[in-house]
Amino acid sequence: MKSTTAITIAADTAFVDRLTTVRRDIHRHPETAFEEVRTSDLVAAFLTNLGIEVHRGLGKTGVIGTLRGKRQGPRRIGLRADMDALFIKEATGLPHASSVEGTMHACGHDGHTTMLLGAAEKLAADPDFTGTVHFIFQPAEEGLGGGRVMIEEGLFAQFSCDAIYGVHNGPKLPLGKVVTRPGPLAAAGDTWEAVFEGTGGHGSMPQAGTDPTVAAAHFIVGLSSIISRNVAASDTAVLSVGHIQAGDYHSPNIIPAKVVVRGTARSYTPQVRDTLERRLGELAAGCAAASGGTARLTYTRRYPPLVNAPEQTALAVKAAAAAVGPENVQGDCEPLAFSEDFSFMLEKVPGAYVVIGNGDAPDAHFVHTPEYDFNDALIPFGVAYWMNVVAAELGGAEA
Repeated sequence: MKSTTAITIAADTAFVDRLTTVRRDIHRHPETAFEEVRTSDLVAAFLTNLGIEVHRGLGKTGVIGTLRGKRQGPRRIGLRADMDALFIKEATGLPHASSVEGTMHACGHDGHTTMLLGAAEKLAADPDFTGTVHFIFQPAEEGLGGGRVMIEEGLFAQFSCDAIYGVHNGPKLPLGKVVTRPGPLAAAGDTWEAVFEGTGGHGSMPQAGTDPTVAAAHFIVGLSSIISRNVAASDTAVLSVGHIQAGDYHSPNIIPAKVVVRGTARSYTPQVRDTLERRLGELAAGCAAASGGTARLTYTRRYPPLVNAPEQTALAVKAAAAAVGPENVQGDCEPLAFSEDFSFMLEKVPGAYVVIGNGDAPDAHFVHTPEYDFNDALIPFGVAYWMNVVAAELGGAEA
């Protein structure tokens, strides 16, 4: 890699080693959604020691640090990191592996928190910019919508932002490679449940009852037709089944009276999202009617699509290029299928979200797996990116 700000930061080995220690400490003590008490204490103490103004309590365990530049200015930006862990039993065998049985940092939020703390330290040492930076440490990204909760409790009312930025590590991407795009980057993440009901009956006499397993089977097979026949080829959507429950394992000769099918729906636009919800209900009802039974469909909208604003995305690409070199930045990647509750913040404030490669070694593991660990070599890249975002937004010097 050519000379970049990430390399400059990496050369400060004492700084990187200290951040690595912080990251591994957070990893060793994982806390799940809205329970990030120790983590938020660590973050608040770290920021306070830097002389940064600290506010706590939004979203129960959220922490916001406010740093004003040397020069007064009206522009205010937010930099966001998530803090929560997952209910997964760690299997890395590393010295800093989780000390909490059944809980681990399997998505790299320990690294996200550490990179933003590192940027806060560098910026606090020399706040050579015009305006204000809010460092937003968010709880409960993993499924419980901590970003939405912080907004509902007054995040942007109390800490107004003209733009907001987020980062996620990217396993299986080369270390330091940055990908993003204007417009929809990450999908809406919704869940649905179809319940098929009939009379059930004896397996030897199906004609004497109504079999909901037939309706459920046709429904599952028909899911692909929703995508192929109701979503334009130029759009993207995904429907997947994740849970099926019916009958009793010990009674294979009994036709169950109820079948429950649950799954996920991913989409990138409000129109496609509406189509998926409508067609799932219609398909379930049609399959049930054809089998003489009934069906009900529950569609739960969880995280909206993550939509990057064009202006802020262009700035993010510029900041990333300064951090890792333009040859390592892709500003027009394909939409990604994961969901992220940073999307709630982007619905309120224009901004951009990027993914920075965590390394593509043959033994690299993907997020949400027991073997995953954040790559500490990524820390300088993240710190450099954050500093360059501030420089591009508020006129400071690049890292």
